[in-house]
Amino acid sequence: MADLPIPDQGILITHFIVSADVERSRRFYTDVLGGETVRAGEPSFVALANSWIIINAGGGPTDDKPTVTLETPPDPDRVSSFLNIRVADIHAIYDEWSARGAQFLTPPEQRATEIRCYLRDPDGHLIEVGQTTRRPS
Repeated sequence: MADLPIPDQGILITHFIVSADVERSRRFYTDVLGGETVRAGEPSFVALANSWIIINAGGGPTDDKPTVTLETPPDPDRVSSFLNIRVADIHAIYDEWSARGAQFLTPPEQRATEIRCYLRDPDGHLIEVGQTTRRPS
């Protein structure tokens, strides 16, 4: 089992998502995307490749964020940030994750320097999947 995301030195980046159903989202990130549950419950921690996803329920302000309310995306078509997953073989990942139930917005599409496609998690959080095809000049 992977360790909790606690750095021994320096910094470590994790991605925190708010979920209406933490267990459902944990299963998506493990069963569909292939992550490993490090901690179940609220919050849940999922090791995914060389990163971690922290999944928790939303909620109102706290002492350390007195004006912030955490909620799932109110409109999944309006996004201010998203998870970006870089892969070595996008077509293999697309086929594998689709077979596990992922619903992509489109199939992988060639762009100037990458092939990419997008999907959403059960709460509507956008996820980009991309494969670099050549280095930009």
